[in-house]
Amino acid sequence: MRSACLAVMVCSILFVSGAVQAQQADEPPSFDRPGIGLGTGIVPRGALALELGLPSHERDRDADGLRTEQLSGEVTLRTGLFERWELQFSGSPWQRQRSRLPGMASTRTQGGGDAQLALKWAPPTGSETDRWALLGSATVARGDAAFSEGRQYALAGSYEHDFSDHWTGALYASHSRGDGERSTVWSPSVSLALTPRLSAFVEAGVTRSHGEPRETVAGGGVTWMWTDRVQLDASLDAGLDAHSPDLQAGLGISAYFD
Repeated sequence: MRSACLAVMVCSILFVSGAVQAQQADEPPSFDRPGIGLGTGIVPRGALALELGLPSHERDRDADGLRTEQLSGEVTLRTGLFERWELQFSGSPWQRQRSRLPGMASTRTQGGGDAQLALKWAPPTGSETDRWALLGSATVARGDAAFSEGRQYALAGSYEHDFSDHWTGALYASHSRGDGERSTVWSPSVSLALTPRLSAFVEAGVTRSHGEPRETVAGGGVTWMWTDRVQLDASLDAGLDAHSPDLQAGLGISAYFD
């Protein structure tokens, strides 16, 4: 599975390079990255969207002083099935983790994460200012033990409302379960279109896992349309309690092809 995901990553980078040269008039749907939530846009049938993390970084220190840093290279492929339906394949073919206890040498682990297959649906709302979408996903291939969450099934939903031409609010929720575990995530966000190509957003996220303390983070990010088909993004979230990751940051690039 790792080899296949690496091949997908290489092909994705090549596709993004080609998209920079594309000059087509149709406006692409919204990308799902960055941030905790889920976009409500649907890729049309016969089109493709590629979304890459370059990479994502997470840092944490627990009560015992164990410091953990992790880098993840993430890829999501999106393609339309038919009107208002979209198929997604996502994974993290490359991950690297470094852990260190006070007074001890650090340990390093490298490998691939899980791969997921998902189906997204965005029904009509009858409103120009309101949109929502649902995403059901399942683990189809497990990664290396150090980076695998086991067999997981999840259902997520996102609702967006345009307050004006520049301000948009969103509410995201998801629930996942598998391998005896279950968790729920809630995330409100607000985004602002600063220019026709540059946008910024702020967000918060709360995760409740069965038998585990609640985790709360908050942060934000920016997106910039490099071309009509290619988006660059940067995001940063900070933990608000002792049980949350201290820092989650990421850079990404997304491209659309039809």
